[in-house]
Amino acid sequence: MADRILIIDDEVSILSTLSDILTDENFETEVAESAEEAMNTLNNNDGREFSAALVDIWMPGIDGIQFLDWTKQRFPRLQVIMMSGHGTIETAVKATKKGAYDFIEKPLSLEIVLIKLNHALKEAALERENETLKQARRPQDHEIIGESPEITAVLEQVSIAAPTDGWVMINGENGTGKELVARQIHYQSLRREKPFIELNCAAIPEEMIESELFGHEKGAFPGAINQKLGKFDLANRGTLFLDEIGDMSLKTQSKILRVLQEQRFERVGGSKVYMVDIRIIAASNKNLQEEIANGNFREDLFYRLNVIPIDLPPLKDRKDDIPILIDYFLKQFSEEGQYPNKKISKEAQRSLMAYHWPGNIRELKNIVERMVIMVQEKTIALKHVPPVIRMANNEMLQVDEFPTGLKDARESFEKKFIQSMLKKNRWNISKTSEMIQVERSNLYRKIKHYSIAVPK
Repeated sequence: MADRILIIDDEVSILSTLSDILTDENFETEVAESAEEAMNTLNNNDGREFSAALVDIWMPGIDGIQFLDWTKQRFPRLQVIMMSGHGTIETAVKATKKGAYDFIEKPLSLEIVLIKLNHALKEAALERENETLKQARRPQDHEIIGESPEITAVLEQVSIAAPTDGWVMINGENGTGKELVARQIHYQSLRREKPFIELNCAAIPEEMIESELFGHEKGAFPGAINQKLGKFDLANRGTLFLDEIGDMSLKTQSKILRVLQEQRFERVGGSKVYMVDIRIIAASNKNLQEEIANGNFREDLFYRLNVIPIDLPPLKDRKDDIPILIDYFLKQFSEEGQYPNKKISKEAQRSLMAYHWPGNIRELKNIVERMVIMVQEKTIALKHVPPVIRMANNEMLQVDEFPTGLKDARESFEKKFIQSMLKKNRWNISKTSEMIQVERSNLYRKIKHYSIAVPK
């Protein structure tokens, strides 16, 4: 099948000449007199029908560089060759840094156009071949590790939900793998060849989140020197993962609800309406029904998102998976960092299994990585397990009687643990917060909450 080339230039004569030449060379061509027209063409044809694009840089409206940014976000495999009659080294460098395959100066040499276009197509073919090979090995890249009944139930839910277009709400503590589950749902879905776009709602300042979600037009606000595409634009026909959605303000919740219901939006500072086809996966470490009761989360948005709820268990509730996770991380970090393969002693493994893992899988992964890097011996022994974990184990053994409620038991342990670590560090709060891997401000709050008397 002939390669299909998209030609974009505001000069009709250049469009006609290039189209005729490429057609004579057995290419299929389509032309556009503006970047906006080309964007519509790519969207309507899903982008994948085109092998390459020849793009003029200087055009009215959206210029070639902005169009290049858009294609690299939306259709990253499309090979883009830039053309300009006002070419400078600086312009060429800027274009290639942004992902252009090459740069051609006008007036065009048709021989050079054909040479560079054929090189671009050959490179694209090699990239596709490499991607195919990677795909054959990729299942473990975002694999959910574990064999416990708790995680097996999650895997079953994922396999059932993924092939549908149902929206998913993932609930779980920090570090339990919510993003991993979201990616698995996407990779097992019919949208797997389309973009997976993530937005951490807790990490974006309130004044910027609308721009991040919906994009903005040039001049929409001070500093908006170029048009910017938002997450809804980038995720079109794919999956948008809204992480920590419980941290989104009520004002933004109201705006996003309307977009989710209508599947259309306007960019900040613009009036044009854009239609989108997006599957939403949301996640939260908060109890959203409690947040609704407290007036912090919209009930209508919750029910819009909570079509298929998936609850992730904390690591302390699936301790049978800890040895499997340890072995997986040992192998992963040894291979990635080219460290000698290490084993872990039974005593060290038992100590890790006895720990309560407040940071869940993320914390376990960090601990294993630290030991792989820092331990020089071939076997990780009990002495190599961080003191915070070994001390927590000892504290657990010294507790004679636990409260009957799980929440009270957790708080009882946490209070004793914090007291013990403060005492060990001579009541130095900064040193203690670093050792137990908790922000100092958070540690102050817990000291106040548990009425722990700190000597002055």
